[in-house]
Amino acid sequence: MGAIEQLITRDFLIAALAAISAAAVVFTLGFAFLGRGGTTVKQRIKRVALEREKMRAEEMVRLRGQGPQQDQQRGTIRRVAGREYVRNVVERFSLQKAFADENTIDALARAGYRGQGPLNTYVFLRFVTPFGLFVLAFAYLSFTVFADKPLYLNAIYAVFIGLIGAYLPTLMLKNRTIKRQKSIRRAWPDALDLMLLCVEAGMSVEHAFKRVAREIGLQSPELAEELTLTTAELNFLEDRTRAYDNLGKRTGLDGVKSVMTSLIQADRYGTAVGTSLRVMAEEGRETRMMEAEKKAAALPPKLTVPLILFFLPVLFIVIIAPAIIKISMTGGFSFMGK
Repeated sequence: MGAIEQLITRDFLIAALAAISAAAVVFTLGFAFLGRGGTTVKQRIKRVALEREKMRAEEMVRLRGQGPQQDQQRGTIRRVAGREYVRNVVERFSLQKAFADENTIDALARAGYRGQGPLNTYVFLRFVTPFGLFVLAFAYLSFTVFADKPLYLNAIYAVFIGLIGAYLPTLMLKNRTIKRQKSIRRAWPDALDLMLLCVEAGMSVEHAFKRVAREIGLQSPELAEELTLTTAELNFLEDRTRAYDNLGKRTGLDGVKSVMTSLIQADRYGTAVGTSLRVMAEEGRETRMMEAEKKAAALPPKLTVPLILFFLPVLFIVIIAPAIIKISMTGGFSFMGK
C-alpha cells in the first residue's frame, strides 16, 4: 500500500480527526487557562497596579537604606512570580542561563509580559515543549500512521517534530509582540494628539499621560497599559528620563522612541514640551497619511489576480453567452460540425 493510499484510508482519517479534535481541546483549555483575564482593561490595570506597588516598595527600600533581603519579604510583590513548581524547575536546571539572555526580558516586555513569573514560564516552556511534542508525536506515529514501521524510524520523525517544537514558544512570543505593536502603532497618533491638547491646556506631563491613558483605553488597551505604567514611573522614579526611555523599550516602536527622545531632550534642556509634541504630532499624522497612500497604491496590483480569476470569466460569459445561444438556436454549431 502506497503512502497516498495510506493517507486516504478510513483508519487514518479517523485517527487524524481524533488528533485534531484532541489538539483543539488542549489548545482551547490551554489558552483559556493561560489567558484567563489577560485581555480586559480592568485586569491590565490590576497588573499595572502591581508594578506600581513594586516600584513604590523599591523606592521606599532605597530611601530607607534597607537591604534586598527585607525587600523580598513583601508578600504582595511575590505574588507576581510564577508557580512554585515552574520556578523550582527553572532554578534546579538553571534554565535562565541556557534559554535567556539580556534581550529576553525586553522581548517579553514588548509582548506585555513583565516580571519574574513570565520569564520563568517562558524558559520552562522552551525546555518542556520539545520533550512533550516528541512524546506525543512518537505515540501518535507508533499507534496510528506508521504502526507497521520500525520504532527507530518513528523516533527519528518524532525528534524532528520535537526540534520544530523548540521554536514554538519563540514564535508565539513574536506573534504576540507583533499584535501588540500593531495595536499601539494604530492608536499612537491619536494618543499623541490628545497628549498635545492636554499639555497645551496647562496639564503637566504626568497628568497628560494619565488622562490620555484613560481616553485611549477603548481604542487600544495595550497603549493605555503602557501609558499608565509610564505615569507610575514618572511619579516614583527620580530620573524622569528613565520613564521615557522605558516606554520606548517596552513598545519597541520607532515612532514612540522618537517622541520619547524629544521629551527627554525637552526635559534636559528646558525647552517647551508643547512645541516638541506639536512637531512630533505633525510628523505622526504625515506618517499615517503616507502609510494610507502606500496601501492605496498597493491595492491595484493586489486586485489583479482576483479580477482575472473571478470577474473576467463572468464578464466573458455575460457578453458571449447570448451570441452562443443565438448561434446554437440557428443551427450554426451543427453546420460547423459538418
